[in-house]
Amino acid sequence: MSSFGRMLGVLRGGTRLIRRGPQRIMTRKAGGGPHIEPQYRQFPQLTRNQKFQSELISGAMWFWILWHLWHDPDAVLGHFPWPDASEWTDEELGIPADDEE
Repeated sequence: MSSFGRMLGVLRGGTRLIRRGPQRIMTRKAGGGPHIEPQYRQFPQLTRNQKFQSELISGAMWFWILWHLWHDPDAVLGHFPWPDASEWTDEELGIPADDEE
């Protein structure tokens, strides 16, 4: 009986669509702002607002990077003493001895 009820519901919905007739199809524009058409093999034309936003975000990113590099350099450079390369032996550096040929 439940399959008969489902079929009846589908038929009822279909008859409503048929009675309404053709409806006007609405088209939406992209976000209400200026819509930029894609261009083949050309750079996109940016608005002034898009350029300002991109420069603001990239400026904030570089500020964050340089701020943390200045105030916490160990995060980038490491927090250990740098080895003194003048104290290394030739063997440690992988340089063969002079008597080997």
